[in-house]
Amino acid sequence: MPDAVTICECFARDGLQHEPEFLPTATKVALLDSFTATGFRRIEATSYSHPDRVPGFADASRVLAGITRRPGVAYKATCPNPRAVRRALDDLDAGHGADELSLLVSASESHTERNLRTTRAGQWERVAEMTRLARGRFRLVGVVSVAFGCPFEGAIDPGRVAEDVARFIDLGAGLVTLGDTTGVATPRSVRELFTRLERAHPGFPVVAHFHNTRGTGIANAVAALDAGCRNFDTALGGVGGHPAGVRYGTGLTGNVCTEDLACLFDAMGVDTGLDLARLATTSAACEAALGRTLHSMVARAGFARSAALV
Repeated sequence: MPDAVTICECFARDGLQHEPEFLPTATKVALLDSFTATGFRRIEATSYSHPDRVPGFADASRVLAGITRRPGVAYKATCPNPRAVRRALDDLDAGHGADELSLLVSASESHTERNLRTTRAGQWERVAEMTRLARGRFRLVGVVSVAFGCPFEGAIDPGRVAEDVARFIDLGAGLVTLGDTTGVATPRSVRELFTRLERAHPGFPVVAHFHNTRGTGIANAVAALDAGCRNFDTALGGVGGHPAGVRYGTGLTGNVCTEDLACLFDAMGVDTGLDLARLATTSAACEAALGRTLHSMVARAGFARSAALV
């Protein structure tokens, strides 16, 4: 079992894409700065999605320009198409660009059509163009959505996911994320797929991105940990899911709660690099920003160090 992991905080992008109301830019910037102060080494800051399709990120450039950077912290933006990469390049040239770009594919045709408005073949053509445009100026993060199951097509062949991961690696991705987009993964399927990928690409960082739709997110994260995974995506308060204007999941569609996974890892002796006292303050700030109680169990039970729970 690894003794240290990296948790990428996804509240500001994957979390906020689910929100129907626009969160003010100044609030986003303040929250992102609090994530940095809490000790996150990777932070998903925003998305270059088309403002008409996902209005919550119309201020992507202003957000990236407003945050306080800290050495050793990478800020990530999502790019669904080549136009988005061109916007990312403009921001980089202006001096306030992202450090990482997420490039998206879906493991099923139906989800690709619904989420990206193209075919899998068409999206892979876009991804190839996006990597050419990026020209090595960003760390590229490949994302395979519905990697464990599709809400429209059901089970996904793990071989197809493995091929997608290999294709991203060939295109120069520095990490590849496996997304359990609607929370259908099980500890067994997670363990088998992460073990398979480690055997195929020893040492390559594969990121576990689990949604807690069916209450299995924490169990799946521990299964990934046991299989050697050292990189995890989570969101404070367990917010997120699909864009507010696009529905392909029901129930609680959000991410694994950062608070809960960080505290569990701490209790297991796995170093996250996070300050739990600051995490508690940041968790409360996220709830205040959205004006409601969120889904973290630890936020209700308390953030005291929990080594006694081992």
